[in-house]
Amino acid sequence: MKKPLFILIILLSTANIFAQSFSLKSVLSYPFPTQLVASPVGAKIAWAANEQGKRNIYTAQAPDYKAVKITDYIEDDGQELSSLSISPDGKWIAFVRGGDHGGRDGGPVNANSSPIAPKVEVYSIPFEGGKVVQIGEGDNPVISPNSSQVLFAKAGQVMIASLDGTSAAKSLFYAKGINGAYKWSPDGKKIAFISNRTDHAFLGIYTNQQTPIKWLLPSFSKDGTPVWSPDGNDIAFIRTPGTGGETDSILTKKHQPWAIWAVNVNTGAGKQIWKAPETLRGSFPSVDGGANLLWGDGKIIFTSYEDGWPHLYSINADGSKRLLLTPGNFSVENVKLSSDKKILVFAANTGNDEDDLDRRHIYKVSVDQANMQVLSAGKGIEAYPVIAGDNQSFFCLSATAERPLLPAIIGGKKTVNLISESLIPQDFPIKDMVVPKHVSFKAPDGKMVYAQLFSPRKVIKKRPAIVYVHGGPQRQMFLGWNPMDYYSIDYALNQYLVNLGFTVLSVNYRLGIGYGYEFHKPVNAGAQGASEYQDIKAAGEWLAKQENINKEKIGIYGGSYGGYLTALALGKDSKLFAAGVDIHGVNNRFTNLDAEGKKPAPDAQLAAKIADESSPVNYVGTWTSPTLIIHADDDRNVAFSQSVDLAKRFEDKKFDFEFLAIPDDTHHWMKFSNGLKVSEATADFLKRKLMDKK
Repeated sequence: MKKPLFILIILLSTANIFAQSFSLKSVLSYPFPTQLVASPVGAKIAWAANEQGKRNIYTAQAPDYKAVKITDYIEDDGQELSSLSISPDGKWIAFVRGGDHGGRDGGPVNANSSPIAPKVEVYSIPFEGGKVVQIGEGDNPVISPNSSQVLFAKAGQVMIASLDGTSAAKSLFYAKGINGAYKWSPDGKKIAFISNRTDHAFLGIYTNQQTPIKWLLPSFSKDGTPVWSPDGNDIAFIRTPGTGGETDSILTKKHQPWAIWAVNVNTGAGKQIWKAPETLRGSFPSVDGGANLLWGDGKIIFTSYEDGWPHLYSINADGSKRLLLTPGNFSVENVKLSSDKKILVFAANTGNDEDDLDRRHIYKVSVDQANMQVLSAGKGIEAYPVIAGDNQSFFCLSATAERPLLPAIIGGKKTVNLISESLIPQDFPIKDMVVPKHVSFKAPDGKMVYAQLFSPRKVIKKRPAIVYVHGGPQRQMFLGWNPMDYYSIDYALNQYLVNLGFTVLSVNYRLGIGYGYEFHKPVNAGAQGASEYQDIKAAGEWLAKQENINKEKIGIYGGSYGGYLTALALGKDSKLFAAGVDIHGVNNRFTNLDAEGKKPAPDAQLAAKIADESSPVNYVGTWTSPTLIIHADDDRNVAFSQSVDLAKRFEDKKFDFEFLAIPDDTHHWMKFSNGLKVSEATADFLKRKLMDKK
């Protein structure tokens, strides 16, 4: 029998349900910043801030860096702001309003259930503030070098419009396929783009309406991520194999080949200048930014995972003199190139403190020397760095264990100076936040598991505990506020659960990033055996052995891939996990494993059997722990049908469960009120099922 939670959530506020020192709404009230960008000239920045669902653009500039709100969106309507960029002359900001760019489909989102269909639209606004200019329906704006025009995409074609709105948007050219990855040449006279044609993709050059599009080195492969040389004569790009070939094994890990090519735009002559090693580690890097292909001052820069860690490398334009720029046992991400193309700035999980493995700090390195230098250090989290147009001012998003993310300028002596700290509401409970502790333990197969332990300040005998499981799965939770919006909500919820009296263990299980290639790409994981579930079970067993933990009252919750592993835990190990919340999880890993028109894979039957055994729905017969299922029905990452199917199986079994279905929102709770509702429902359920009534 199913019990709807939404009536309970609507009728009762969190403050009335629980006796705690702060409310969930207050700990979720922070002004979460995203889209931090720096002006190509001067020392000034812009970012988008989500203040309880009201999303607006802020700017700040030298010398005082006072935060100035230049837009005035006043509703929690689920319309995100993305693709921020500042024009080369520093006078304009282009941005997109609408969509869900964290999902597989970035199209319009109607999380507010508006009778009028929302759109995804490109806008501009003067940096100093003023009238918002509606440029046109579309996405992914790119401003011209002369700051007068902007390119954007609409229905697979490239559009062009004036940045100040004086001329209407129009189609720039027609080309077959889905056209994107467009880049202005340095002089603004040509545009490189990629035409994706399903099983292959071409690199094209548009010059003007009188000149046919020039296809550079067309092949049967897939070309992508073009970057111009600083002089505008050449382009480097990534080439991967086209779709097709003999049907291969499903269960066997295979190298994913890729190479860097360079081509002269004028002559069309080009060649492969670097090929990735034909090893598993040498496969195309599935990390932040992918290959991070850039063309610096005399060097082409890229990311490779070949030594077991995602690192930056540089090569000459002809492929010679390859240099590892960032040696060491750590991961590099959030890579940016300075305006003068001489310096790279990035985030990495390394530092003087051994626990920096579970943090992020900012570093810089020259494009032609392995002279990596630390810019920030300490107990905080610094991510998403940018370099101002003066090539000397460095900015980032900064957080600590107690304070959520804010923009910051990196000062001398590895310090960060906050920008817009006044935007944090006065009732935000910074003083009540606890500092998580790094812990590690081994899974049954001997693999190391990493986690952060949140402990209540008040010692309570035999207190209940929660295992938190992140999604992704290519994610890493930190010893502080997470710089991704989805996980910042979960971090706030974990702090709230601790304030209620729970001990919370946030698990970084295998498949996650930050601990090297073998941890990121384990064998027999996911639908091929769910080997990563060992880490989740080990977390529950580790908690059960801890002093003052009631081993009969260990719960679990997680979203997305975390929801999948939560469901596995509840189905396979109900005796260990007493209750849990499955938030938009993948509950059935079995799919049609044979592509239409191709021979079945040689191990198709075995793969199907293992996929079934790796699915939570396979364990409904042993699933006895109380469960809450949560899902929004416009989810573009995990199909709503996954939860519909699980609910039907529970109903057929006469299994008593609870649910919260959210119409029209997506995987990322585009409405603040929906994210709050989900967190309230999760906390309420876990408290009712795991804490004493008294």
